[in-house]
Amino acid sequence: MLHYLETHSTDPYYNLAFEEYVLEHRREGDWLMLWQNEPTVVIGLNQLASAEVDADLAKRLGVHVVRRATGGGAVYHDAGNLNYSLISDAGETGSLSMSRFTGPVCRALRTLGVPAEATGRNDITVDGLKVSGTAQRLSGSRILHHGTLLFKTDAATMSAVLRPDTRKFESKAAKSVRSRVGQISDFMPDGTTFADFTRALLEALAGDGLAREQLDVQELAEVAALADGKYRTWDWTWGRTPDFNFSNSRRFPGGSLSVSLNVSQGVVRNAAISGDFMALVPCGELCDALCGLRFEREEISRALSGQNLEHILGGITKEELLLLIFE
Repeated sequence: MLHYLETHSTDPYYNLAFEEYVLEHRREGDWLMLWQNEPTVVIGLNQLASAEVDADLAKRLGVHVVRRATGGGAVYHDAGNLNYSLISDAGETGSLSMSRFTGPVCRALRTLGVPAEATGRNDITVDGLKVSGTAQRLSGSRILHHGTLLFKTDAATMSAVLRPDTRKFESKAAKSVRSRVGQISDFMPDGTTFADFTRALLEALAGDGLAREQLDVQELAEVAALADGKYRTWDWTWGRTPDFNFSNSRRFPGGSLSVSLNVSQGVVRNAAISGDFMALVPCGELCDALCGLRFEREEISRALSGQNLEHILGGITKEELLLLIFE
């Protein structure tokens, strides 16, 4: 019997907290969740957020950014993407392979006429196109396996907010592997809606039976507290990051400019600025002002507003310096 839960939410921070709560508090039986998020970039546990997502563009587009508690690469969620979570006994070490969980998902998709197969480390593909990325996490004797199912996602926004080029960042953090992606809806009969797909997938995964469950009021309050205390925080998504070095150069009308930053735990520790811009004073004061700041656009922008950049950088403007660092 498969126990089934719904979050009744599209809030990505709440949904990840819900998933973690179930993993930690449902210690027996097999559990399934199907859930959706508002437009969101979800980065892996060991990834450098700044290298994986264009944070400024994401903010302008209203796309959330959140770190999950499993490894793997960055993925994009929206209303056209269905997320699934499977929680079960971990068993022996040999049973921790991805295929233990991707196999049933692929079989369920094939019953819907979608010729899915598990490929690579953790992907599900259809005709060579990636339609799902998966990841796993151990918690004592229990294992969480979760993944995306790209039914009909906004591919333009997905490709825009996920950074295609991480050469500006040097880090030991895990980097996402960019793949050709497909849409499951393209392989299903015309007129198949997202709701149709969700219902059919749930039936296919149910197998021997489905028991619909729900968390009680106290448990839901604990989920909300976990969402606020962990997943919504800057420290979890941006501050919990491997140390990295950032370097970028560009020529502007006011001259060439190079910026190098050393960032630890999401905070600038050292800064160096060079170039042939027409400076009237040394840039040491500006470098010192950057140290101790979070590596985020708004905080650095506020600090730059307190500097006489016309004297320090000549004809190079605050907007151009921010462009060099964040875009």
